[in-house]
Amino acid sequence: MKTIFLAAGCFWGAQHYLKQIRGVVETETGFANGNTENPVYEEVYTDTTGYAEAVRVVFDPEVLPLRKLLNLYFDCIEPTSVNRQGEDEGTRYRTGIYYIETEDYLTIKEVYDEVQRGYSAPLAVEVEPIRNFFPADESHQDYLTKHPDGYCHLPQALFEFARKAN
Repeated sequence: MKTIFLAAGCFWGAQHYLKQIRGVVETETGFANGNTENPVYEEVYTDTTGYAEAVRVVFDPEVLPLRKLLNLYFDCIEPTSVNRQGEDEGTRYRTGIYYIETEDYLTIKEVYDEVQRGYSAPLAVEVEPIRNFFPADESHQDYLTKHPDGYCHLPQALFEFARKAN
């Protein structure tokens, strides 16, 4: 199994989307690459902690290669949008790919460059090693499973797309 951290705007929809993909074995919402210890949602919401809402994704690379996972990630974001996805705005909603293993950087960079060629504006997706990750509290885990009518910036059709993607 491999682990990567993906920030795609509001983590409720991002987690729900990512967990639909065959080969994803575990997801967890939380806060990535910020400047404080043990942040809570109310602190991160102020945009003063440096954290991005993110999803820890554990996946089986034999079923879901990193390249495929990253392409599906780019399908669920507006990659040129700075600190905004859908109606959600703020630094906590920035996009980012945060990796553990340095050997994954080459694949990340290749996919990033391929996606960039499709846009005239620069991509606004951070690519950095993961510095820290703190899980969100239980109320934010699998939020859209618990609250199917809850707010989500992602269209419902995207979840169906993810289920059939590989």
